[in-house]
Amino acid sequence: MGSKFEDRAFLAFLIAVTILFFLVLRPFFGAIFWAALLALLFFPMQRRLLRRFPKRVNLVSLITMILVLLIVVIPLLLLVAALAQEGAKLYQKLQSGEIQLQGFFDRFWTSMPALERLLARLGLDWAQVRDQLSQGAMAASQYLATQAFNIGQGTIRFSLSLVLMIYLLFFFLRDGERLVEWVIRAIPLGDRRERLLFARFADMAHATIKGNLIVAIVQGSLGGLLFWALGLEGALLWGVVMTVLSLLPVVGSFMVWGPVGGYFLLTGDIVRGVIMLAFGALVISVVDNILRPILVARDTQMPDYLVLLSTLGGIALYGVNGFVIGPAVATLFLAFWQIFMREFNHGVPPGTSL
Repeated sequence: MGSKFEDRAFLAFLIAVTILFFLVLRPFFGAIFWAALLALLFFPMQRRLLRRFPKRVNLVSLITMILVLLIVVIPLLLLVAALAQEGAKLYQKLQSGEIQLQGFFDRFWTSMPALERLLARLGLDWAQVRDQLSQGAMAASQYLATQAFNIGQGTIRFSLSLVLMIYLLFFFLRDGERLVEWVIRAIPLGDRRERLLFARFADMAHATIKGNLIVAIVQGSLGGLLFWALGLEGALLWGVVMTVLSLLPVVGSFMVWGPVGGYFLLTGDIVRGVIMLAFGALVISVVDNILRPILVARDTQMPDYLVLLSTLGGIALYGVNGFVIGPAVATLFLAFWQIFMREFNHGVPPGTSL
């Protein structure tokens, strides 16, 4: 009896101390998360280097970390700096009135008399609907410019997180396998199940980063270049917006280039409208169909609706980290239920998937 009481007390303290420990680490969650994710993504490269230098673990980890800096971190820093600069310019132009968004919306609404007649038949006040939509679009545009401007305001905090991430990355690369084995031994789910869950998470991470993110970057870059070539203001900012939207299935970058191309056509700018819509449909959209099957194995993909919901939910809860955390949680959800159906519910029917 005493032994059971002591065991329960120990487990209670174990849970309490673990919760406190995670609360202590909470301010550094982003740095820890991205260091672990980058270590996971570049682990195959590190393994190949270890085959050539089997007894130089520290050196190989350092080389891998430098490659991560050259391939990922430095280009990202350059992009963030350029985005902050462009956001600042756009923000200043909006504040000074140099860019008059209301003029763009006025030209758009005056080119749509048919919509005005339709709303009148439905008993809706055209002027009120137009003003509300214009105010919403203006608020969204100003919000994007403000957020890009604010990127440059958190330089100190961002720099500290970056330094911490690079520092942790070296140790995750060097000790990653031992840490995974330690977690497998510590969690009482059964080693075979835990290895399956880790494998599913690794597949999801590679699919999300290698596939979805690369496709999104290519689509956003093409969209940004298209905006720049057509002489539109804030091409880099809109390219980043299209990159983010391209992470979402179904929605995609069309949410930017589609309305802009339609606006050009409705306001009489036929050439730019045709170029925008044709390039978007024939180049930007086709990139997804060509690159995604090459970069992402089919067996690691979830249904598009689940990817969309988990990504949006992850971003809503965790910000930019959520585009990986959301699908990761969904992947673990599916993996846990598949294990349950196979081991506790007399197997999974052939061809069944969630």
